[in-house]
Amino acid sequence: MSGKVTEHIDRRTTWMGQWWRHALLMPLSFLTLYPVLWVVKMAVTPSSAFELSANPIPTTLSAENFTALLSQGLFWRQLWNSILVSGATTVVGIVLSCTAAYAFSRFDFPGRKAGMNALLVTQMFPGVIMAIPLYILMDVAGLLNSLTGLTLCYATTAIPFCVWMLKGYFDTIPRELEEAAVLDGASRWMVFTRIILPLSKPAIAVTALFSFMTAWNEFILAATFMSKETAFTLPVALQAFVGDRSTDWGLFAAGAVIVSVPVMALFFALQKQLVEGLTAGSVKG
Repeated sequence: MSGKVTEHIDRRTTWMGQWWRHALLMPLSFLTLYPVLWVVKMAVTPSSAFELSANPIPTTLSAENFTALLSQGLFWRQLWNSILVSGATTVVGIVLSCTAAYAFSRFDFPGRKAGMNALLVTQMFPGVIMAIPLYILMDVAGLLNSLTGLTLCYATTAIPFCVWMLKGYFDTIPRELEEAAVLDGASRWMVFTRIILPLSKPAIAVTALFSFMTAWNEFILAATFMSKETAFTLPVALQAFVGDRSTDWGLFAAGAVIVSVPVMALFFALQKQLVEGLTAGSVKG
């Protein structure tokens, strides 16, 4: 009987200790979601019925903005451009980052420390600084208005961070596993593909998501290198709805909701791997 009373008291104490945290987090969560709710309100409200008010809850629901946006063939072309560039950037980022990070983690070669420091230095400057030199290089190479050139630019931005993340995660994997595999006759490539990569799925998930987001949400470089509407990615396409004298907020909000859906889906699908990868990869560098 005393055990049940003690358990009840412990539960009540735990609930009382957590109550104030929930009371504090609920209004903070609402403040964080308030701008998002406003965008959703603009997206699902017809332009004729839209009104300026502090209430983020829509009074009229309609798919008019989404229908008008998705009925444009150019939008589907720009959506495909974003998917293609983001997917290619993710693949290039994973392949090059995994191999480079493994070399920095396991091999001792001249310039190893200097190479890691050089990758770190590149993260100290915003990507817009590289816009002019990259524009000149792409112009000389004939890659302006090219999805291939845009993918290469995004990959160069994502790879340094991904190498640092993966290198820190590879350092946490015991070398004894590789030594045992080598004694059993495995080659270095087999060790890398069959032992290291399967054990590094959380870190690879972080790398993939970061590479994808780098390409999916980037605006400045895409707007600088792309002058043809058929070559635009979605962030550049959404900017076209904002004019000097008028702005079609309904179509802009609908496009913003569509753009955010893939990133949200990836976060929900990879959330477990993301937590493991970020915590393990940041402990040892």
